[in-house]
Amino acid sequence: MGRKELAALAAIIEKQMASEGTNSPLMGSWTIRYDKERQVIYFDKCEFGDYCEERPAVVAIDGTVVDRGGPLIQIGG
Repeated sequence: MGRKELAALAAIIEKQMASEGTNSPLMGSWTIRYDKERQVIYFDKCEFGDYCEERPAVVAIDGTVVDRGGPLIQIGG
């Protein structure tokens, strides 16, 4: 990541912490990765490297939440 992307990451985290508190799609993240081609940041919720119960939250570098993430499998209705 370059300076622009790191500044975007900092702004995204600050915005999410201020506006959504515990309902933020970033809560529960274990790792953060940047996709240069898509210009998005993934907030992965995989424990111990490969074990995932949730798909990652995906946020564009302009701060737009592309995907809030969530359960991979939903049980029940």
